[in-house]
Amino acid sequence: MILVNTDYITGKEFEMLGLVRGSTIQSKNIGKDITQSFKTLVGGELKAYNQMMNEARALATKRMVEDAEQLGADAVVNIRYASAAVMQGAAEVIAYGTAVKFK
Repeated sequence: MILVNTDYITGKEFEMLGLVRGSTIQSKNIGKDITQSFKTLVGGELKAYNQMMNEARALATKRMVEDAEQLGADAVVNIRYASAAVMQGAAEVIAYGTAVKFK
């Protein structure tokens, strides 16, 4: 499966199959929330939340690819990511794009 954030793939002609997406809502445990809140007092990278968001993006991407595979896609073009805070310490990540089939 080819995944790109452009609306074309060099040297490939394709037909669009439709919108595909994958999403997840992730959170850290209360212990991590407390330690990360102390980190905001002194500044610096919030590594536990950075890890959480990386895991969320990977899972959302995997689910988007599964959605594309169900349509028989060869690739997903114009991939985008969005995230939103759902509650304190929890975030939703969505990955979406256009599934395409090569001609």
